[in-house]
Amino acid sequence: MTFTAPAGVTAILLAGARPVPDPLAVAAGVPVKPLAPVAGAPMIAYPARALLDHPAVADVVVLTQRADAFAADPATAWMATEPRIRFERSGQGIATSLLALMDREDLRYPLLLTTADHVLLNGAMLDQVMDEAAGADIAVAMVERATLLARYPGSRRTWLKFRDGWWSGANIFWIGGPAARQAIALWQEVEQDRKKGWKILSVFGPLALAGAMLRILTLRGGMARIGRRMGLDARLVAMRQPEACIDADKVSDVETIEAILTERARDQD
Repeated sequence: MTFTAPAGVTAILLAGARPVPDPLAVAAGVPVKPLAPVAGAPMIAYPARALLDHPAVADVVVLTQRADAFAADPATAWMATEPRIRFERSGQGIATSLLALMDREDLRYPLLLTTADHVLLNGAMLDQVMDEAAGADIAVAMVERATLLARYPGSRRTWLKFRDGWWSGANIFWIGGPAARQAIALWQEVEQDRKKGWKILSVFGPLALAGAMLRILTLRGGMARIGRRMGLDARLVAMRQPEACIDADKVSDVETIEAILTERARDQD
């Protein structure tokens, strides 16, 4: 398949800090988790470079409460002077911060969101999301369990079960335009319970909740149906690369990621 890049995607890189100290940040002696090292570099440097290197990405907005920390760290100071990166202050939650950003008249769509701990993000993942999400109001990238376990059988994730398999988030989201605001508002309602699949589904109504519990809905079909209820084109992007759902959330994740990065470097030699 030949990828045709959409013009002028705004990438949103989520680099906020949680209210409680993050174990990886504490262990590394850094003020915020995105500065914790992975294979010798701050974890945020990897997705930042991947986004800047992609031909469809016009600019990168870093959402964080601590822009000063990135400017002060020698390993990320380049981000403060990179003309295609700008820092915006985030609020207490991802959805809340995103809604505030969407209120800005100077925000250019479409948006592609990812997280500072998505160390393994690469151009092929971005290609797939942009290709399959093009034209949608909102799209969510997920990895099916069989895809992950076929390559990394020891990996542990949080899974949501539907008729078409067990799914885990890939921390990549597509927002095609301001019409997606109502979906983000729903996300805001359940953000604190994002690990509880039933709570998330209950927001979308008893049909969605019952359908998932009884395993009569596929994830793809369920997302499309929920989108139609809101007047939106909502899509699932089933990621082909299992690494799309491996983020640097704990020490074991970092160890896995560093092994993958070593393997990638060896393959490039």
